[in-house]
Amino acid sequence: MMRRIHFWGLVASLGLIWGECVAAGEQTYAERLGWKATDRVVIFHCDDAGMSHASNVGAWESIQKGVVTSVSIMMPCPWVPEFAAWLKQNPQVDAGLHLTMNAEWERYRWLPVAGKPAVPSLVDAQGCLWDNVAQVVEHATPDDVEREIRAQIERAEQMGIPITHIDSHMGTLFAKREFFDRYMKVAIEKQIPMLAVGGHLHYGRVENPDAVGLLKDIAKQIWDAGLPVIDDVHTASYDWGNVKKSKKFIEVLTTLQPGITEIIVHCSKPDDSFPLITSSSEARHQDTLALIDRKVRAAIEKEGIILTTWRELKQRRDRAGRQ
Repeated sequence: MMRRIHFWGLVASLGLIWGECVAAGEQTYAERLGWKATDRVVIFHCDDAGMSHASNVGAWESIQKGVVTSVSIMMPCPWVPEFAAWLKQNPQVDAGLHLTMNAEWERYRWLPVAGKPAVPSLVDAQGCLWDNVAQVVEHATPDDVEREIRAQIERAEQMGIPITHIDSHMGTLFAKREFFDRYMKVAIEKQIPMLAVGGHLHYGRVENPDAVGLLKDIAKQIWDAGLPVIDDVHTASYDWGNVKKSKKFIEVLTTLQPGITEIIVHCSKPDDSFPLITSSSEARHQDTLALIDRKVRAAIEKEGIILTTWRELKQRRDRAGRQ
């Protein structure tokens, strides 16, 4: 069963007051970070590392053979040690945490890193993390959410994972204002870049029309705290299904607006067990095939698109200082 909720659909449900879209002529966050006004800067970002061996292999291939520039890891999942070992051999890889408050698959589930006694509101009758976002919103307390965020970060640090950024599995941390506040609090305190979008939202608005603007005050607060902010996020590839995706990604690349856009993918290389976990097995495989496709790389070069990482965004934000 495919269980996923759009990132921006959740942002729209935060109940926050959205500002108007970026006015014509206003600087993009790419400009604030030192790129030119016309530059189109992209993070190809692979979610769900550590979820399974198949997820790890897909991430490795898409980074080493393809155009993926960044990856995030699900710390409660059992295949994290394999990915952490690979990172020790590849320390240059841009690796963040896919902060995980859900265990959504029917026959393959995981527990909170903090342990059930420490975060009782985050677990179901099985002792696993809640199945879906709505259940987390209904049951979880902000204190337990923050405690689990910190536990996942601490485990990554103990394993020697260089945390370049944090984001949210299934967008759960964007589903409730109190959760988002704790996510932002920890990011600012630890000076870890967080997925925060405050620019033109060209794709964010198309994919989720309810999210028609940006949280200007929130984006400004994150920026003023010394963390980078991006201009747009593209999430639609998960729902393209089992089709060959190279042409679709090329279409995205040709329609990008100036600024920093994160394109989220779920690269995997299915083994015999992976289809037992998720019905999205082939769709995830198609992400891998597309992102190692030389035609996609050629389109990036033809369009003059600049590939970047969260590590580079933080370095540029540090250099930018107060502005």
